[in-house]
Amino acid sequence: MKKIILSSLFVLAVSFTYAQKAKFGITAGVDFASAKLDFGSGSSTESETGFYIGGLMDIAASDKFHLQPELLFVFIKDSKQLQLPILAKLFLAEKFSVLLGPDLLIDLDGDSAGTKSMGVGFDFGVAYDIDKNFSIEAKYNIGITYLLKDAPKGYSGKINGLFVGLGYKF
Repeated sequence: MKKIILSSLFVLAVSFTYAQKAKFGITAGVDFASAKLDFGSGSSTESETGFYIGGLMDIAASDKFHLQPELLFVFIKDSKQLQLPILAKLFLAEKFSVLLGPDLLIDLDGDSAGTKSMGVGFDFGVAYDIDKNFSIEAKYNIGITYLLKDAPKGYSGKINGLFVGLGYKF
């Protein structure tokens, strides 16, 4: 299933790239993640700090609208994840933009400790283009998928994260 999704996203991205003006780049930064567990009568939240590194494409559909798919490897404590956000980048000013879009999460540690290996989230944030190559961005990922397998009624677990990083486009 993972291979099918990744292959489909790759084919879609490559075919869309040929139709538009695209730049490739790399991105890296820090991830402030929080996991929230809700259980019947209460909840518990745990926070961890990690880092991410990955690649991106900036596909210009117009001067004000770009599509920015990313492939990020996220490392938090003992956990490794692959995240695939596909972000709409809307320019509000010449160098300032907002980011919005879905995010697919794949747990690279496999089925561990009763959690699902895939999830879906939604990203939103802002970006500032320092020059034609460098940019900084801050985005928040809201986990939508309940990541606990076979959880009893009233139990759920989600992961959210604040990503702050630097990007470089070739």
